[in-house]
Amino acid sequence: MAKKVRSREELLKNREQLVADYHATHRRFQKKPLLTKKERKVLGIGKDIGRAEAKYVRINPLKVNAVIQNIKGKSLDDAHAILMYSPKGASPVLAKLLRSAEANAVNNNNLNRDNLYIAEMYANEGPTLKRIRARARGSATRILKRTSHITCVLRERE
Repeated sequence: MAKKVRSREELLKNREQLVADYHATHRRFQKKPLLTKKERKVLGIGKDIGRAEAKYVRINPLKVNAVIQNIKGKSLDDAHAILMYSPKGASPVLAKLLRSAEANAVNNNNLNRDNLYIAEMYANEGPTLKRIRARARGSATRILKRTSHITCVLRERE
């Protein structure tokens, strides 16, 4: 079954209803069909955030999430200060990711830097590198070197 292609005029005419449906929470079996990238661009969805991702970071997601919990919901200046003085290994990676999301918000979406805060930040598990260490009596133990995919979303405070 082919998806119906909507024209720009049709999208702009029904803009309020489409945006409300897109942002509404639905039950799994009552979900509306997702909008295409072109439709989201015409409707201006996603222009109120600054987003950045760091993929394949060689730090365990549990360790990254421990640092993320300290800065989630904070303003940019507070988050930068916390990361600067945090002794954790994930701090430099998160600081760089935060600067990237800030630049995306300010340069691409024309958001005010002073009003930005960390709306969402999470670390998902990436691929695991499997290594082997020799053990006693000719056996071996597997070593799991975990990686993370970290996502940061900044929004403006009202």
